[in-house]
Amino acid sequence: MTKAAAPSAAQTLDTSSGGAEARILTIILNYKTPQMTLDCAAAALEQMEELPGEVVIIDNGSADGSYEQLLTAVQERGWLDSGRLRLIASDRNGGFGAGMNIGFRLGLADGSAPEFYYLLNSDAFVQRGAIRALRDFLQATPTAGLVGSYVRGTDGTPHCTAFRFPTIAGEFESSVRTGIVTRLLKDAVVPMEIPTEPTQLDWTAGASLMIRREVIDAVGGFDETFFLYFEETELCHRAARAGWSTHYLPTSEVAHVGSASTGMKDWQRTPQYWFDSRLHYFLSTHGRAYTVGATLALISGSLLYGLRRLVSDKPASDPPYFLRDLIVHHSRAIFRRRKTQPMETRQTPSQPEEQK
Repeated sequence: MTKAAAPSAAQTLDTSSGGAEARILTIILNYKTPQMTLDCAAAALEQMEELPGEVVIIDNGSADGSYEQLLTAVQERGWLDSGRLRLIASDRNGGFGAGMNIGFRLGLADGSAPEFYYLLNSDAFVQRGAIRALRDFLQATPTAGLVGSYVRGTDGTPHCTAFRFPTIAGEFESSVRTGIVTRLLKDAVVPMEIPTEPTQLDWTAGASLMIRREVIDAVGGFDETFFLYFEETELCHRAARAGWSTHYLPTSEVAHVGSASTGMKDWQRTPQYWFDSRLHYFLSTHGRAYTVGATLALISGSLLYGLRRLVSDKPASDPPYFLRDLIVHHSRAIFRRRKTQPMETRQTPSQPEEQK
């Protein structure tokens, strides 16, 4: 990975991205967390006060009264009348990428496209100057297409949002969980050490992510085959193939609750859509043979770790039945001809109750 120079106040902003007048569309998805979404939007609006652009909240098919609660609250706060915020209801929960694609298609209220899209989780709260820092970095770094923030927990604990692309070696390293293997395969370890200065990397999380409009024009937004997980990874992969780099900017800071809607921390079993997303990522980026290799690497690493657990006090690190579920899922899927529906007719996965 390479270091990227941070833009200074003396640098001239990239006029092709609108200069000081470059508009930002901040997109926030709500899924059954209306109060948290309102808190998120309040922080975003405060940081957008001196920046051209708007905030849009998209209720991603909550169907639990969230939209009505949000509508009442934003009307009471006068946000709709300000012209800086819109509230949109989606009639289905198609996942994180599908929700963000709604925002890309919406554009600004006047029908034009912004110079930058800013993706913000509903459980992420931007700190002072965070949005401006991302915009200024992209304007000062013409080859950069995407840039993410330093993300910490609300208790101050840093969250890793700097990553390498998954590979066969990375799948083995992550599952075998052995220090000597990690040292030998250090360049394949997916989570990176959290950078302390602007850094170019493979991909970063969508909790706080700004994307240049030209990237979306070039790659077409998120692949809606993904319901949750791997969608940002695949988007950054496509962007890289199109010539756009992804970066991490530690001076842009966001406080993040994490897994507030997905319940990931409480998984008792890995959901089907995680396996679907992992499989689709490897198939779409590397093809069938590589996907088989990556899955075999994950299985072999998990088996070796299981053997270590038999002779030591190593803790269980995966949800129950993970390895069995992985083998069954991929045995059924990898060797059959995959039929992909057109995007507009794809159905929401069988676990519609979770959202990033």
